[in-house]
Amino acid sequence: MRRLAGFAIVTTAAALIPLPFAATPAGAATICNRYCDARDPGLAPSDRAPVSVGLFGRTFRLHVNDTDAMAWGTVDGGQSGDEVWLDRSFDGGKTWEGRIGNAAVPAGGTSWRTLQYNVDDWGARGVGALRACGKAGDRPEIVCTAWARSNWNAWDRRTAASTALMMLWDRNTGLFDGNGWWTGANALSAMIESFRISGMPSYEYVIAETYNRNVNSRLGQFRNEYLDDTGWWGAAWVAAYDRTGDSRYLNTARADADHMAAYWDTRCGGGIWWNTARTYKNAISNSLYIQLNSLLSQRIPGDTVYRQRAQAGWAWFQSTGMINGSNLVNDGINLSTCRNNGDVTWTYNQGVLINALVQLNRLTGDANALATARRIGDAFTTSSYLSPGGIMTEPNESGCSGDGASFKGAGVRGLGVLNAAVGGAYTTYLRRNADSNYATNRNALDQYGSHWAGPFVPTNHSCQHNVLDLLNATP
Repeated sequence: MRRLAGFAIVTTAAALIPLPFAATPAGAATICNRYCDARDPGLAPSDRAPVSVGLFGRTFRLHVNDTDAMAWGTVDGGQSGDEVWLDRSFDGGKTWEGRIGNAAVPAGGTSWRTLQYNVDDWGARGVGALRACGKAGDRPEIVCTAWARSNWNAWDRRTAASTALMMLWDRNTGLFDGNGWWTGANALSAMIESFRISGMPSYEYVIAETYNRNVNSRLGQFRNEYLDDTGWWGAAWVAAYDRTGDSRYLNTARADADHMAAYWDTRCGGGIWWNTARTYKNAISNSLYIQLNSLLSQRIPGDTVYRQRAQAGWAWFQSTGMINGSNLVNDGINLSTCRNNGDVTWTYNQGVLINALVQLNRLTGDANALATARRIGDAFTTSSYLSPGGIMTEPNESGCSGDGASFKGAGVRGLGVLNAAVGGAYTTYLRRNADSNYATNRNALDQYGSHWAGPFVPTNHSCQHNVLDLLNATP
């Protein structure tokens, strides 16, 4: 089932992208969706030109036919022999098929165009993007517009961000950006939530494909030596079960929770370890433990095992002092003192514990759990360290690499769950962050970088799912 939007999204202005004369035709296979590649642009019922670029007085533009999800390139203000062509990418512009539809301005002309080519490959689940490239006939320099696409499955901020994230899902590995593991679990969770909110079914294959391709990797059932990794996947498979009703996802989530529980011991009075080597007890693993067990108990009639684990996890967490005097959550405990180690208050430590406490409150009615979540949420959204100027910011925030690039997504996901539970107390904060991203941290593909106050920097699936999580959480 496919959905074509009825209106265009606003895109950012294209930047100049000078390239050496090194593009090589890739012999791209013909794609047929509603129509096949190489269709006359004169037959296009709509024409939107989201990106353009200039070179030596020429203007190269990408034209998008949103009705048919196709595009073509043009050159204007040129002369005989000037060339224009398309590049097409199915991984968000990392690699591409080059010189598709290469065309040249005929003798005596000043303008020309390529034929229309499909943006996506619906049959092969290729989520694509195109750009127009060109050169003067008498010069070697090449320029390309920014990447852009049709508004198919991109009719609002959330669906556009979802589609941009799906460009980064690797059809060969079933993981985002080829090998994203725990970050991939977070990206999958964001996608599943976007399906629930938008009703968009086109990418739901990502659930089964990710599962089928990876269920037997690592320790099997999405377990591995890091207990927080296992917790991320367990939560994702609960969401998958809720979306599909397929019991294998719930069974995997149970296997994940049981794997985590095997690493609960009496060192420092309880808690699970961060990894199977038993080197550290920290906030994120134990917050995920509370959250996952609470989620499971809500879905298993007559359960007592997961309920008791969730309650024991929270009782232990409170005893450690990891929630500091400012109502923010530090990273873990010192194994010598069994108390808060004073380490960084990462955004995900706030959001995941908030989420866990809301789930525990839903399960047990524990009013203290919800009140604690509210105190953390208030501190989180007013902290000059984590929310300077009211915009969520990761400590030591840089680009979209490393584990920290994925933290804000989990942070804002938990805040969104709390916001729904307490009547919209954080809606203004969430909308401020969503608007800031849309205005300052976005490119023409609706890809988002790491800085929610801008400027945009090159992105990956971690930074992209962060903003999708935010858009999912924003009423």
